Amino acid sequence: MNVIDDPASVLSKCFCEKSPKRKIFLINSLNVNSEDLLNGLIKREADNVIFPRLNEVGVPDLPRLVPAKNLPKRTLMNMHGRGAFFHAICHIEFTAINLALDAALRFSGMPAQYYSDWLRIAQEEAAHFTMLSSHLGEIGFEYGDFDAHDGMWQLAERTAHDVVLRMALVPRVLEARGLDVTPPMIKRLELVDDINGAAILKRIYTDEIKHVEAGTRWF
Repeated sequence: MNVIDDPASVLSKCFCEKSPKRKIFLINSLNVNSEDLLNGLIKREADNVIFPRLNEVGVPDLPRLVPAKNLPKRTLMNMHGRGAFFHAICHIEFTAINLALDAALRFSGMPAQYYSDWLRIAQEEAAHFTMLSSHLGEIGFEYGDFDAHDGMWQLAERTAHDVVLRMALVPRVLEARGLDVTPPMIKRLELVDDINGAAILKRIYTDEIKHVEAGTRWF
């Protein structure tokens, strides 16, 4: 792996990168405790560093984004329904990568630990996406095979002006809701003998508890 000379520049590239594979590579190249990176984020206004606009967020050409009401109901009772189920979670985790990167990029003047937290969360969301997309492949599908919606990113756009509002509505509401619904989903997967899928959701559940805690800490 090449040495990353300009970590702040790489962070912007992570945010704008459309390819999930390349985005994850760039995220994993970051040292989230690097003093150069954290100081660059803290001091960027004084140094006139320009970071990407919200509409420059990198998303792949597929999945096609449609209104949530247009998405069909998903079932775990057949493989197509299970593929749609994991695809939906995959899309949530990909969006969560961009949300975590944006939390670090969008808001200046926060303590170094704030930026370290959100970059660590971006790496954990990337790990979730990798596990889910791999499992999706095991059951015959890949990310982009189903439609998705961008409701989570719309919330990022509505909270881009206020870090307190972002912390309140994204980790403390969206991710907290995920904690509520994940245990029943794990049980449903175990009932259809998808043990690997259930194990992935258990790992995600454990990490998301920490993400909600981080949102509460910076709220």
